[in-house]
Amino acid sequence: MKEGAKALVAAKSLFRADLAQWFEREKRALPWRTERSLYRTVVSELMLQQTQVATTLPYFERWMRELPDFATLAAASEDRILKLWEGLGYYRRARFLHRLARDLINLPEPPRTAAGWAALPGIGPYTAAAVASITYSDPVATVDGNVVRILARLTAEKKTFPDGSQAVRHFQATASELLDPRHPGRHNEAMMELGAVICVRRAPRCEACPVGKFCAGRRLGIAETLPRITRAETVRQDVERAWVVRDGTLLLHEAGDSGGRLHGLMELPILGQVGVERSRVDNSDLLATHRRAITRFQITERIYRVEPRSTSGFGSIQLRWVPLSEMDAVTLSGPHRRWISALIAAEEERAGASEESPRRRDLVEAPPSARRKLKIPSGRTSRR
Repeated sequence: MKEGAKALVAAKSLFRADLAQWFEREKRALPWRTERSLYRTVVSELMLQQTQVATTLPYFERWMRELPDFATLAAASEDRILKLWEGLGYYRRARFLHRLARDLINLPEPPRTAAGWAALPGIGPYTAAAVASITYSDPVATVDGNVVRILARLTAEKKTFPDGSQAVRHFQATASELLDPRHPGRHNEAMMELGAVICVRRAPRCEACPVGKFCAGRRLGIAETLPRITRAETVRQDVERAWVVRDGTLLLHEAGDSGGRLHGLMELPILGQVGVERSRVDNSDLLATHRRAITRFQITERIYRVEPRSTSGFGSIQLRWVPLSEMDAVTLSGPHRRWISALIAAEEERAGASEESPRRRDLVEAPPSARRKLKIPSGRTSRR
């Protein structure tokens, strides 16, 4: 253990007290805190993985109304699970949560330790420690990106880590030493809260930090530069998607078993999936351009209006015609839900402003020369 960490651990009693007092006074009234249960803790922890609290809140409230306990969740269909999760992203978490509920209801009782939780599907070390410490006071420290950031600054750790997982392993011992064994759940939640509202990545609120007097990084004026973690190289990708409407239906692609994180969700198909080569489309066919980031991937997606030469083989590659009137009933990835809604709304608005206001079916079945007048201007973009 380096000198910075040793000095922090030496003052752990005062550190714990200051952190706990601040947390009890300033903690946010989040729904999984105001009403405690094992189920609410588990659901919130899974939802909060790689997702901000503000984004999670409406999903959590709706989930609790629809699926209030492990038994109800276990009995639900995967389609219903994915629909409730729609827009929250990282859909594998929803499937793990579903499988977890089915496993738990068959156990005599839930695990009471972090080690027991870590043996269950979809539960990593951080989630296991959070659930066991908050619900059962198991004295195991949680360490994630927020805790790494806090401890790197408190100890003025200047080492450059090759990735986040290496940084987590490095700070696990320090986090365990600092943990309050009498109130491990409160301590872990307080560290989470500190990283979420005070010791944030950019422009940390050092003047409001309840444990600022222990912070070596602040004293040296380097807090905001820490932790030092090598960032993965950005990978840029271009995706061309097809907008195909026929007889009041929209052509969508359903990810099959090979779809990984998107398995079971629907999206606009890429050009190749509808038998259209990139060379067959140009800017006059472009409806919209969207840019988004997923981890280290910077993705530019362009949506083109196309008319495939044939649709006879579509069924073999999970392509489905979905009535526009039933779009709310299918499970789409979050970005595609927004894109599709915007395209339909834009075309209907343009149709309504014309001399004759055609119905939706008339709009989408208009001949090419008429439809071109209804396109969104080329180059229109949005950011997630």
